[in-house]
Amino acid sequence: METLTMSRKERARLTIMTGVTDEELTLVQAAQLMGVSYRQGKRIWQRYQADGDAGLVHRLRGKPSARRKPAALREQALALYAQERYADFGPTLMAEQLAKAKLVVDHETLRRWRLAAGQHPVRRRKQRHRQWRERKPSFGAMVQLDGSHHDWFEGRGPRCVLMVMVDDATNRMRARFFEEETTHASYDVLEGWVRKHGLPASLYVDRDSIYRCEGEPSIAQQLAGKQPQTQFGRAMEQLGVELILANSPQAKGRVERMNGTLQDRLVKELRLAGISDMESGNRFLEGKYLRAFHRQFGRAAASAVDVHREVPRNLSEVLSWEAERVVQSDWTVACEGKRYQLDRQHEAMSLVRRKVVVRRLRNGRVQLVHRDKQLKWRALPEGTVRKQMPVKRKARVERVKKQTVPSADHPWRRPGVGAGRSYWNGIRARGELVRAAARLGARDSGRPTLRSGLPASRTPSRGERKPSNKGDILS
Repeated sequence: METLTMSRKERARLTIMTGVTDEELTLVQAAQLMGVSYRQGKRIWQRYQADGDAGLVHRLRGKPSARRKPAALREQALALYAQERYADFGPTLMAEQLAKAKLVVDHETLRRWRLAAGQHPVRRRKQRHRQWRERKPSFGAMVQLDGSHHDWFEGRGPRCVLMVMVDDATNRMRARFFEEETTHASYDVLEGWVRKHGLPASLYVDRDSIYRCEGEPSIAQQLAGKQPQTQFGRAMEQLGVELILANSPQAKGRVERMNGTLQDRLVKELRLAGISDMESGNRFLEGKYLRAFHRQFGRAAASAVDVHREVPRNLSEVLSWEAERVVQSDWTVACEGKRYQLDRQHEAMSLVRRKVVVRRLRNGRVQLVHRDKQLKWRALPEGTVRKQMPVKRKARVERVKKQTVPSADHPWRRPGVGAGRSYWNGIRARGELVRAAARLGARDSGRPTLRSGLPASRTPSRGERKPSNKGDILS
């Protein structure tokens, strides 16, 4: 046998036996180096002298194990594994299915059998570094919620979504099938958890539009320092449950890995059970599958304290849709294309122009609430038009300016009166300044003429009445 086929221990012994052959080591020293007794060292030396390098190789190398499974069991397991309905089963899940058929085979043995038969594909996944997060210590400290979109019935039924809730500390799970991932579906699966265990301290979800509002905050919200909320976020705030939004799928890896496990295992269990609709699938989950799943994959929390809180009485009212509306002058409230008439008994509350909350429950009922008090109302027929209150408008008065034409002897019609600088510049350019002054009746005052060429006005004496300057031209 070649040296390359030897183990590390056997290659070390070959080096020691070579030293004994070259008389560099005694047999006693060689036994000490090999860590065996002198008698065992003599046996190894004799086998090396008889068979050479092959004498140092273990005699059972290449021979079948005495504890191997019977060949009939191997053929039977591989024959079942080759069936079409088990084509996508992994070794671990297939080993569990074989155990139900009284065929006990370890999953690693089953994997080696398939590798030897060339039936097991080897898939290598690229690994990425992730930051490990320690589990929460108590049951109910954090529950992760997510919707898993998958062809759960493999074409036998409609495509649907599985809403999954997983406790971070214990792996305890709740799951139900729904047609779509909606606020209604999130409310339903959460209510089932709360009715059974209580209110969790926090809820870990993704950034779907069900849980995160993309709108801009209103002016009132900005003044109050609040961000816009979805209906689900508003309900969690009222219940006192912290809503945590994950920044990546890996952040809520507990529920993401659970989705992968269910897409592998639950799909095959539904196939073996012959289930092809959501109603039967939900009964299968509640009646059999989840209990067995918890026995196999559940774990004890680090702390025995259960931090779930008691269920509030108004849980069904909180898990609803709410909208604020203003009461009109005719005591009606309009919401989502419907109109509601408030009862006369609330007249003392003076609700006109005040806001009320229109609450729509999951069962279709509608409640009108003002300051946590439910109001009585009646629905108006569809197509009812609200009576418009008359609007008083002031009559528009048209003011027409009366145009009056000055008479012929009016002072404004005198030449030069009311004229500007351009008029007098024209008079001066034509050399008619003195004639114009004479026409205006200017009298010589005995003073030098002005720079404009006009005679200066006469200054009245103290006893003389000062003439009126109204209508005169200012230089």
